[in-house]
Amino acid sequence: MLEVSKKTLRRVILGVIACIVVYWLLHEPVRVKVFFSTIYGVLSPFILGGVLAFILNVPMRAIENSFLKKIDRPALRRSVAMVLTFIAILIVLASVIWLLIPQIANTIQSLIPSLTDFYLDARDWVIETLNENPQLKDWLENNTELEKTNWDKLIQDALSVVGTSISAIVSGTVSAVSTIFSAVFNLFIGVVFSIYCLFQKETLARQGRKLLYAFIKEKNADFIIRVLRLTNSTFSNFLSGQCVEVCILGIMFAISMSIFRMPYIPLISVLIAVTAFIPIIGAWAGCVFGAFFILVENPVLAFWFVILFVVIQQIENNMIYPKVVGSSVGLSGMWVLLAVALGGELMGVAGMFLMIPLVSVLYTLIQELTNKKLSARGLDQQKLEPQPPELYSRFRAKRESKKKTNQIKQTKRKEKKK
Repeated sequence: MLEVSKKTLRRVILGVIACIVVYWLLHEPVRVKVFFSTIYGVLSPFILGGVLAFILNVPMRAIENSFLKKIDRPALRRSVAMVLTFIAILIVLASVIWLLIPQIANTIQSLIPSLTDFYLDARDWVIETLNENPQLKDWLENNTELEKTNWDKLIQDALSVVGTSISAIVSGTVSAVSTIFSAVFNLFIGVVFSIYCLFQKETLARQGRKLLYAFIKEKNADFIIRVLRLTNSTFSNFLSGQCVEVCILGIMFAISMSIFRMPYIPLISVLIAVTAFIPIIGAWAGCVFGAFFILVENPVLAFWFVILFVVIQQIENNMIYPKVVGSSVGLSGMWVLLAVALGGELMGVAGMFLMIPLVSVLYTLIQELTNKKLSARGLDQQKLEPQPPELYSRFRAKRESKKKTNQIKQTKRKEKKK
């Protein structure tokens, strides 16, 4: 009788379970979507809390290790560091809101008369253009058929649209209130969960290591832990570098706009700095709003603002961003641009933000694996130089041999002519 080992039996069972899961995924897409949506809805506050804990851990760790070393009690030191971190985050958010909200209000107040003047100027330009081009005016009169328009029916249709819109607005308002309440509740749960994670991060890390070593081979567990530590370090450095880069970009716009005496300097510089958290292309959103604000007040300055933005963006994308962010994650400028393009194509804005540290981790792992393979093969280091001496000398010898052959042929031709 054929005996089956426990290892083989376990593999067969796992294979059967995998086949059942794949079959279910392929043949029940609606139920699969509902299932995963339900799981995501339940876990979303805790996922948010984990993300917040990871982000807040970067400044909290710096505060705890740099400014609070003299506090001997670890629990007290951790508590003070967490409180200072939340205070610092709130101060930054309040400063951004304090800079943006009054500026936006003042901008809207100043834009209202400017928009009126802009509308009157546009209307006068249209009238003048029609008067100077009678053919265009005749074409519009013949094709628009304004005199045949049934204004009563048009008004009734407009009223029905307004009534439908009001009901849609009411139902949309109720839905929006429910969504906002759910978002606030999830945010509250996420913040509380992040506080627990930050207080017990060493305990959670130790429990995770115990699970890995209990159910996975030691060699594989060592590799997973090393990758997780590398990922944590890379993401932390990326967040720090991104914050520094955003501050540099905002200061550059504030100084350059002051030199050229452009309006709305605090509003536009802060807006561009905030949107620049999206790597490479995020600041373009700030450029659109800034150009619109300046356009209403002075179209010529709006044109020069766009030119200034393009120049600063070229300097920032090709010099500052690769140096600040790229060096913090260990990537060159070429790989940073490639990671941003790839992340944006695959996952949109979130992909642009996540792909840079992920590519950095993959780059480091591939580099370590390549060096390990090369050292195991015992290759001559000269073959790994930018221009191997052996290949260079061989190609040079071939060129010199061909050159000598051509010289000999030319000499023989000259002798025959003589």
